[in-house]
Amino acid sequence: MQEVIHAQGHENVSAEHASTFEVTTDDYLTPAGDCILAIDADRAPADFDPNFIDACQDADASISVTIEADGHTETVTGRGDPALEYTNERSAVGRTSEYVDDRTIMVGAEFAAEGFDRDLVEALAAGADVTVTLTVE
Repeated sequence: MQEVIHAQGHENVSAEHASTFEVTTDDYLTPAGDCILAIDADRAPADFDPNFIDACQDADASISVTIEADGHTETVTGRGDPALEYTNERSAVGRTSEYVDDRTIMVGAEFAAEGFDRDLVEALAAGADVTVTLTVE
């Protein structure tokens, strides 16, 4: 099962955070938002299909997030968790830790914002159109 989000890069994308990455519906980004990869997302976790959410709430689920922008693609894989809510109406956050809140879309991610390919990050910082594809297996 998949969910797709369309968003935008922003000049303040730095992708320097060591434990999270985020896509937000907010239409702005300050330099402090070093985990944010894309803004102005057309969807948030609260918009996802209930069947997709149910699948993600399995502790054995494998969840991958693929970010595509300007010909660059990066995929990060993590796990599901029974505590995942997918209720946030603004932000989708992947975490390397086991921490879960209403924004969390995966735990145990293999890397965070700082691990994304720097060519992709440059495209995001240049304001490229972004496609975010979440897949659960």
